[in-house]
Amino acid sequence: MVRRRVVVSGTVQGVFFRDTCRRVAQAHGVAGWVRNLPDGRVEAVFEGAAGPVERLVEWARHGPPQARVTHVDVVDEAPEGLSGFDVRKAPTV
Repeated sequence: MVRRRVVVSGTVQGVFFRDTCRRVAQAHGVAGWVRNLPDGRVEAVFEGAAGPVERLVEWARHGPPQARVTHVDVVDEAPEGLSGFDVRKAPTV
């Protein structure tokens, strides 16, 4: 079990990034969540078996066809035992 937090920069809001991310994660059996950030980036947490999680991290480097990803920060974290994959609301500033 591994956990990766990714923060994706570029044209990543308003291009179905979150919904597509949710569908891709569910298809790969990856748990976690995704949300827009107030500064225009998207943040996601992927948790599960190493192979599927790494596939999600690679997917995040490109996103859906409408996205234009310019940078992805990836941080390893301790797994929390998440189940399911949610689209979360953006944090309030």
